Amino acid sequence: MSEIDKKEDLEGFVSQLHTPEESQSVVFDHAVEQLVPTELSLLLESLPIEARCARWLQVPDELKTSVLLGMRYQARDSIFLAMDESTLDLILRSLDAECLIELADNLTEEQIEKAFSYLDSKQQSWYQGAAEFDEKHIGRYADHKLVTIPPNAKARDALRALKRGTIDLCDQVFVVDKQGLFLGVIPVSMLLKEKDPMRMVRGMIETVPITVLGTDPLITATETLEHSGGYSLPIVDNDGRLVGRITQATALWIMKEHFESQLMAKVGLTESADLFVPVFKGARQRAVWLGLNLLTAFLASWTIGLFETVLSQVVALAVLMPVVASMGGIAGSQTLTLIIRGLATKQVTFRNSWALSKQELGIALFNGVGWAAVIGVVTWYWFESGVIGLVIGIAVMANILVAALSGVYIPLILDKCKFDPALSGAVVLTTVTDVVGFVTFLGLGTLLIL
Repeated sequence: MSEIDKKEDLEGFVSQLHTPEESQSVVFDHAVEQLVPTELSLLLESLPIEARCARWLQVPDELKTSVLLGMRYQARDSIFLAMDESTLDLILRSLDAECLIELADNLTEEQIEKAFSYLDSKQQSWYQGAAEFDEKHIGRYADHKLVTIPPNAKARDALRALKRGTIDLCDQVFVVDKQGLFLGVIPVSMLLKEKDPMRMVRGMIETVPITVLGTDPLITATETLEHSGGYSLPIVDNDGRLVGRITQATALWIMKEHFESQLMAKVGLTESADLFVPVFKGARQRAVWLGLNLLTAFLASWTIGLFETVLSQVVALAVLMPVVASMGGIAGSQTLTLIIRGLATKQVTFRNSWALSKQELGIALFNGVGWAAVIGVVTWYWFESGVIGLVIGIAVMANILVAALSGVYIPLILDKCKFDPALSGAVVLTTVTDVVGFVTFLGLGTLLIL
């Protein structure tokens, strides 16, 4: 049995596709047979742009839209740029309102208008409603696959509406009036248990249904759904009209995108970054972050330069400087990560920051004293100088304490100033711990050694 005749996972196909050109076509055909569309999306993203566009031609027409939707923005853009007119038209015709919203950033205004013209009147209405919301708001990504009934309907009517629907999973029926105002929900389980088929729907509505505003941030809406314990929640606009629903599937997608963006933000990248972005474009995207880090490095270097005299006379201080910076950086990063998580879950505010500071300072004091003693003794033995051991011990303890305090307040201040703590928190913290650590260490060295 040949390699491509075996059952392979995504990783296996990625490895096999990095083969001579003539073998890639056969391997990818086999991948199409075995992988789901989202896996095919990832497989295409793993290829250089030229090979990606060549393999895209092998994706069956009925899978093309699903595969595109599963790709990140930059990788998807490379496919659109190489796409011929007939394939593009085929994809535009296959889009519904939700898919068009997702792909809109990759399309020109002319292409969006063309795709819009292919939608039926209901889909056009849904698209226009979604387009009114910002991409950071849940209303833009509302799921419209739901069952609605008027308040004067009967239980049997609601059950018939459920049977006529083509929804994969429906946990509740949404009650709306003629103006589209949301009145409440009826759990499907209640309808199935109802013994009187003639019972009026208005008498079965949940009295205080949980709703999500269309203008709610994505993460806020996801958390509301999580805390509700249900599969879906209604999304309403500011006037109380039903926009759609948020489902667990949508929430899972939002959380995946959020955590991926948080991870990428730590190094100045976006979650849509392509593995094989064109070199010039990739260099331009990363240049700003490198420049910012260069400024902080110059600040640390300038701080060291202030103590040029003591460094030239006591070489041991130069040897030990990385120890001071490293201990402060690691201690601060632990606190920073904890606080950023607390901000994301709405557990941390300025009101409880002092209690958190006392907690973190207590932990930092315990660790600072312990590790300062260890480092001081090792340094004393290494350089045969009790004074140098004392200097580095005090510097390490002071830097760990400052790092703990900085780890609490840096993300809080950045969040207050509308900056993402996950993006810039680590850079600011590293600068603070480096500068404080070097000033403390070299300043004490100047006072006690020279």
